[in-house]
Amino acid sequence: MGRFDRYLLYQFTLLFGFFSLVLVAVYWVNRAVILFEQLIANGESALVFLEFILLTLPNVVRLVLPISAFTAVVYAVNRLSSESELVVVQATGYSPWRLIRPAVIFGALVALIVLIFTHYLVPVSTDRLNAKTEQISQNVTARLLTEGRFIHPVQGLTLYVREISPSGELQDIYVSDARSDTSRTEYMARRALLVRTSSGPSLLMFDGEAQTLDRRTRKLAVTSFTEFAYDITGLISATPAGLRDPDTVNTLDLIFADEALEQATGRTRAQLLYEGHNRITQALLAMVAPIIGMAVLMMGSFSRFGMWRQIGGAVVSLILIKSIDNATVQPARADPDLWALPYIAPAAGALLAATCLYLAAKPKRRWGGAGL
Repeated sequence: MGRFDRYLLYQFTLLFGFFSLVLVAVYWVNRAVILFEQLIANGESALVFLEFILLTLPNVVRLVLPISAFTAVVYAVNRLSSESELVVVQATGYSPWRLIRPAVIFGALVALIVLIFTHYLVPVSTDRLNAKTEQISQNVTARLLTEGRFIHPVQGLTLYVREISPSGELQDIYVSDARSDTSRTEYMARRALLVRTSSGPSLLMFDGEAQTLDRRTRKLAVTSFTEFAYDITGLISATPAGLRDPDTVNTLDLIFADEALEQATGRTRAQLLYEGHNRITQALLAMVAPIIGMAVLMMGSFSRFGMWRQIGGAVVSLILIKSIDNATVQPARADPDLWALPYIAPAAGALLAATCLYLAAKPKRRWGGAGL
């Protein structure tokens, strides 16, 4: 690379690191607030909270990298133009096709980073996060088995167990469910067991009765039972067992998905194909984004009023490419023969960048001089 290429690439990289740090911090703080409410409220330690935050970081970084790459290039080129550095370089004979080279190299580096995240770091961290979530669910289940205390797992629900036998049987259990706006139900049973079913954990009560009060009519209905199952899945946010998360599956396995993987994940072949190819197109979009930013900004001559028109055009162009990407999601997930649809967005982005460079290389065809 020439000296100017290295200088421009250095500017891109420096700003890319800054904007990535800022965007990751914003996303991370929002996620941390939600996790803090969920984990600390359930009695988990600060170390568990920190582990959850670290495990969510790879997916957050993957999301913000294309945005920060685009922002870094637009900011750097705008600053070079305002300080007349870009004008001097263009006066020495650098064409738009020559000037775009640092952006292409920078985009390729960003795409490589995104590939590492989408193909390795995100699946590994997601798998670990799911395992940790399941462990937390089991811990919450264990905390429900607290004898001699009234506990309130969620708003409007009260549980009480007088005694827990060495075999795990609950003696003299009381459950008050006032979460409904129209009724309130109280369950009382001599004994109960906490069992796991295919749909999640349930409280199996024996020899008891249920008293339901209709809040509107103020009538009380009493029902005796010898055996009654009370679903407590919603109380502990347990993850349904038996299904594998597609985000944890190897990319090649997704692309060459078979019937066994469909059954293991509960997804169709079209959905698995889309997930696999989408990991590749994410990297391609991360490469195209900074190239589009610089290509659009080179359409127009120097102006004392800055490059706000070009910057607006670059933002609109990126939104357009992302809209194309979003439009391909549903068809690709519905038909396995349309697996190539996700590649339309990065191809359209490359075509748009090439068109902008072609127009920028022909001053007579520029739109409105300094404008678009």
